[in-house]
Amino acid sequence: MKKLLLLFVLSFVCCNNTPVTEEMKYYTSIHNEALIFCQENQFNQDFYFLKDMSIHSGKNRFFVYNFKSKKISNQNLVTHGACDVFQDNPNKYKTAKFSNVTNSHCSMKGKFKIGKRDYSSWGINVKYWLHGLESTNNNAVERVVVLHSWNAVSNDEIYPRYSPLSWGCPAVSDEFMQVLDEKLKTVDRPVLLWIME
Repeated sequence: MKKLLLLFVLSFVCCNNTPVTEEMKYYTSIHNEALIFCQENQFNQDFYFLKDMSIHSGKNRFFVYNFKSKKISNQNLVTHGACDVFQDNPNKYKTAKFSNVTNSHCSMKGKFKIGKRDYSSWGINVKYWLHGLESTNNNAVERVVVLHSWNAVSNDEIYPRYSPLSWGCPAVSDEFMQVLDEKLKTVDRPVLLWIME
């Protein structure tokens, strides 16, 4: 009986190509925390955006997570900030550095409320204002760190090459921004963007 059960589990894992990894377990706790945050703060509870800055910039690290299906519905590349205005940053392509300081060109981490849709001179000419909800990102509006597209960002993974650097904005490909824009236009509650490292 034990052998049959083991065979069943192994066939399920093999057929679905989804072995449970430590990374998946880690993301599960992040997704659960995000849902609780959205419930407690009257945010959209259909999906949220997660940007994992610990992942190489040439790999997908911007994720749209669907709370209902409990799956990532979309993923793509996203930039990080150069962070080289007030200090040297020789590893700026390899590793994101974070600062809330105005004009630093650094990325910011933490939870953001995705705000008003507006005109952008970049990409598909759409941007969304980001309102930082923590001490690590509460200067986002003052810094004009917004979610927008940029035609220099690939729509496919480019690893081992790196994505271009921004001035702190999470910039995505034009094609991916169209996907995000369609999602954001359908909701009547704020959407959570969580940038983590």
